[in-house]
Amino acid sequence: MRSETLRGQVWSGAIAIGIALAVTILLLVIGSSTPGAALRAFFVTPIANRYYVGNLLSSMGNLLIAGLGIVVAFRAGLYNLGGEGQIYVSALVGTVVGLAVSGVPGPVGIIVVIVAAAATGAIIAGVSGALRHYFRTPELITSFLLSAALIPVADYLITGPFNDPDRNLLATRSLPESYWLPRLLIPSELSLALPIALLLAVVVYLVLFRTVAGYELRLFGLNNEFSRYSGINTGAHTVGGLAVSGALHGLTGGLMVLGTYHATISGFTGGLGWNAIAVALIARLHPLLAVASALVFSYLEAGAKASILHTEFTFELGTMIQAIIFFFVTATVVFRRRRRNDG
Repeated sequence: MRSETLRGQVWSGAIAIGIALAVTILLLVIGSSTPGAALRAFFVTPIANRYYVGNLLSSMGNLLIAGLGIVVAFRAGLYNLGGEGQIYVSALVGTVVGLAVSGVPGPVGIIVVIVAAAATGAIIAGVSGALRHYFRTPELITSFLLSAALIPVADYLITGPFNDPDRNLLATRSLPESYWLPRLLIPSELSLALPIALLLAVVVYLVLFRTVAGYELRLFGLNNEFSRYSGINTGAHTVGGLAVSGALHGLTGGLMVLGTYHATISGFTGGLGWNAIAVALIARLHPLLAVASALVFSYLEAGAKASILHTEFTFELGTMIQAIIFFFVTATVVFRRRRRNDG
């Protein structure tokens, strides 16, 4: 029964991606005076050489960890819409803490940055969980509003007190080179963050589907009233579920700093928190399917960027493609849920 359900989820996600891809191809053909060049840029350029492949896989790793954060929250029946701010602020805190302890050995500094970033994300999301548990304030609203409020604060700190005046970018000072994660496909951005992301996908899967705590979390997400009457600590899962989700978002920000940017740059997340929601939905909230989902989404995103660079398409193309994916993914989710309810 479980395999049939999983097979159905895979097919549902594949159909959504297929339809979105067909619409994207149509958009490329109609909107370009040189359709062949546009299609070649979209489909071939992202895998044309090791530089492009490495950058694609680097983006995949970031999307995967953030997507796992959404998987945990949604599995608990909670809605974390503050991923963008959690990633951004956690990256900044991790950078500042890393700069403050720049005298310690490299491995220790890396751990300190990771812990600081993950803890920051957990605290930000955990606040929404606490408000939901103690005051019944919808976490869908509080997580979004808290994130929206913290992003301008982070922007001010990056461009003001923590700004590096010696750089042309609006960014903090760079972390010491001893804190940088090893690169895997030079000269691309791919770093050790990708294997960490893949390992995390396995860990999240094992926790959710092979432990008592994971079973309780999923049961709480399906029916919190039944869970409460069954003796499950619903408060722990409300606060803890969002805190773990935020910690994964915070870890995303920390690894982006350690592995790719080595500093916090103003606006560098670029909608990653929102794209993670699409990744989780495409994967039907399954941690292992999120690996393929993140890869496909990163490929489409890389194709959109390549089309912008090599053809006459503007920056709106990437936004349109993301909107198309969101539309068809959410449409299949709603359709499956309505069909299940009618049945």
